[in-house]
Amino acid sequence: MLRRALPGRCAFCLARCMPNVPWCGPCLAVLPWNRHACVQCAEPLPEASPRYCGHCLRRPPAFAVARIGLRYEDEIALLLRRFKFGYDPRAGNLLVSLMNESLAGLEREQLPELLIALPRHRQRAREQGFDPGPWLTERLAARLGLPWYQPRRLHATPSQRGLDRLARRRNLKGAFAVETALPERIALVDDVMTTGASLDALAVACRGAGARHVEAWAVARTPLGH
Repeated sequence: MLRRALPGRCAFCLARCMPNVPWCGPCLAVLPWNRHACVQCAEPLPEASPRYCGHCLRRPPAFAVARIGLRYEDEIALLLRRFKFGYDPRAGNLLVSLMNESLAGLEREQLPELLIALPRHRQRAREQGFDPGPWLTERLAARLGLPWYQPRRLHATPSQRGLDRLARRRNLKGAFAVETALPERIALVDDVMTTGASLDALAVACRGAGARHVEAWAVARTPLGH
């Protein structure tokens, strides 16, 4: 009640917030929005590019659409590092709010029936005491009024850093188990999409469990070459 009654301060510049959100208008406008991107994988593209990137035309992923409103740059990259490596729940809640903002244009009939969290292997989650995918998914599902589900990661895959797209796909083949029947329309949720290999592998498992229209949702997309 106090948060609603008292003027809040922008999470980015400490100016007065817009109503019911933790940011001001100017800061929201200058965030690295992913406005020109591939429809299927959300890879940032030049403004005059076609709707699909070359990777998706040559070898499309198992998900049909990616809805990723921001690029992994500037303030968003800093926020995600605070969230993932500093275990900062304030940064996490701000990321959920931004994700919700980027999805605000969807009509109710465009929403999925179920959100699917992209999990770490339980050993890695236990070692770090934190699993960002389910953390974000639970809170986003509450904002959207949707149920959510966490599949099982079958093995701890080697680090994906430094690997190209094909090597990442090989790393993740058969990495997930979905142990329940899924509805037709689902969305997979992660924090950052780099090549999309993890979300692609999870989409394959979800299609095997009955999903027919699979979307990929994330806070941010890593631009090509980063």
